[in-house]
Amino acid sequence: MYQGNYELIGLELSMFTRKLEAQLRFQGIPYQWHFKKMAEHEAIKKRSGTHFIPILNTPDGWMINDTIAIGPMLHERFHHAPVIPNSSIQRALCFILEDYFNHWMCRHALHSRWCYEDNAMVAGRNFGVNMILGKSLEDELTEEEEKQVAGNGKFMKASFGLPACKVQGAGEDQREAIQADFKLMMTLLNEHMKSNDFLFGDRPCLADFALVGSAKAHFLIDPEPLSWLGDHESMLEAYVDRVWNCNHEELSWPEDENIPESLLAIIEHMVNNYHVFALKNVQAAANGEKEFTLDLGYGEFTVQSMKRLDKTRLHIQDELIRVNAWELSNLVETGALELYKYPAFV
Repeated sequence: MYQGNYELIGLELSMFTRKLEAQLRFQGIPYQWHFKKMAEHEAIKKRSGTHFIPILNTPDGWMINDTIAIGPMLHERFHHAPVIPNSSIQRALCFILEDYFNHWMCRHALHSRWCYEDNAMVAGRNFGVNMILGKSLEDELTEEEEKQVAGNGKFMKASFGLPACKVQGAGEDQREAIQADFKLMMTLLNEHMKSNDFLFGDRPCLADFALVGSAKAHFLIDPEPLSWLGDHESMLEAYVDRVWNCNHEELSWPEDENIPESLLAIIEHMVNNYHVFALKNVQAAANGEKEFTLDLGYGEFTVQSMKRLDKTRLHIQDELIRVNAWELSNLVETGALELYKYPAFV
């Protein structure tokens, strides 16, 4: 491993960029921000092979994408500051919950950002600060700079926002369902945080970074989802602050293999919602179906199938096999392993 600084290429309003930033901060990895400006898009794509963010430019000269792979890589490289628990059950749940927060919270994030006109205009302006000006949201803008980013919301909503919501089955017709599910998830998280600083007691893991990424990039910065939080706003702010500023040397995971009751409630929600969504998704993609219809209790909605969910599912399956997860009876009883037991669909 070459010594030196890492370069985080992304945007402050990107949940996966913020997810990776949270891990870099926690592990004490030296890094510098590089906002992905519109003018640099093609050059970065040519070098990295993808238009997605974040991209991590390493001292080795690699430009790598996909936080699902980057997270464990940095865990191994900076092993003095681990982000994956040693305990079999905690390790298994770390990867399972990371998958859940990556892909289920994405629906709430996209919907709340682009399906409400006022919010879309604010988000577009903020994206423009990074993408057009190459500045941070913390920087003051001149009057001329404000004019440069003022119309970006309308453009991004039409060209990216609403199409992305459609893929996820999270369009404007899903307002009641998305808001209700988001508020339920925040209620479950609030209950868990009454007796835990992080998902697994006293030390954050990859799954915490995924959850903090969506909060830092969306729910605590966009006015629409911020208005949904209500009494849970202070809880989420405090949680994000703990992850963002904690010292890895002072923290440890629980030594037992018990699953707290409050975490069991979150797992139950995951199994009944995200896992149903993901299984239908990968099966539809395997059958060559471009979309499928699903009802999770709020009425039917249509989703476009995504092959990448099976790739992620098999990655997690490998991790579960590594710890003999199907021998952990208390984990099997939750139903959290069912999604990952199948061979490749796609």
